[in-house]
Amino acid sequence: MKVLVAEDDAVSRRLVEVLVKGWRHEVVSVADGLAAWEALERFEKEQCPAVAILDWMMPKMDGVEVCRKVRDSQRLTPLHLILLTARGSKEDIIAGLGAGADDYLTKPVWKEGLRARLQVGMRIVELQSSLAGRIRDLEAALSKVKQLQGLLPICSYCKKVRNDQNYWQQVDLYVTQHSEAQFSHGICPSCFDRFVTPELAKLSAETELEP
Repeated sequence: MKVLVAEDDAVSRRLVEVLVKGWRHEVVSVADGLAAWEALERFEKEQCPAVAILDWMMPKMDGVEVCRKVRDSQRLTPLHLILLTARGSKEDIIAGLGAGADDYLTKPVWKEGLRARLQVGMRIVELQSSLAGRIRDLEAALSKVKQLQGLLPICSYCKKVRNDQNYWQQVDLYVTQHSEAQFSHGICPSCFDRFVTPELAKLSAETELEP
C-alpha cells in the first residue's frame, strides 16, 4: 500500500517513514502541506496513495487545510486521511475531523497506535474501492438495458402495437427491438381449444373422407 507522509520536522518525518516502511508499505514523503497537496493532485492521475499521514502544523499549508482541499476536490480514488499533531483537546479533534480527516493521532508517535490506524485505513480504502467497482459494474449493466417507456397504442382486435414510426407491429417483435427480452412461442390452453382443436378436427374429418 502506498502511504503519503507530510511532516515538516525532519526527525518526526524520518521516524514515521521508518515505521511505515517496516510494515511493508511504500512511502511518499514531503516536508510541507503544499507539497502534500501537489503530490495528491499528481497521484490522482497515476497510482494514488491509499493513506495520507498529515502533520497539523506545516508551512505553506497546514494539515487541516490539506484535508479540506482533498474533500472539496471530490476525488474519485479513495483516500484515508490521518492527522498527526501535538494538539489533543476535544475542540482540536472536532476541528480536524470536521475538515475531512478520517482519523487522529497525537504526538509523540505511538508505534502500535499508528500501525492500528494504518490497518483501519487500509480496510476502509479496500471496501470503498470494492464498492466503487461494483457500482461501475452496475452502471455498465444498466446502460445495456433498454427501457420500455410511455403509453403504447395497441389494437383491440389483433393486439398489435403502434411503434414510433406509426407502423403496427406484433407485440413480441416490438418488445424484442426495444429491450433485451427474447420470446419462446407456445400455445395457451384457451387458444388451443379455440384454434388448434378445430383444425385437428378438420384434418381428422378430411382424412376419413379420403379413399
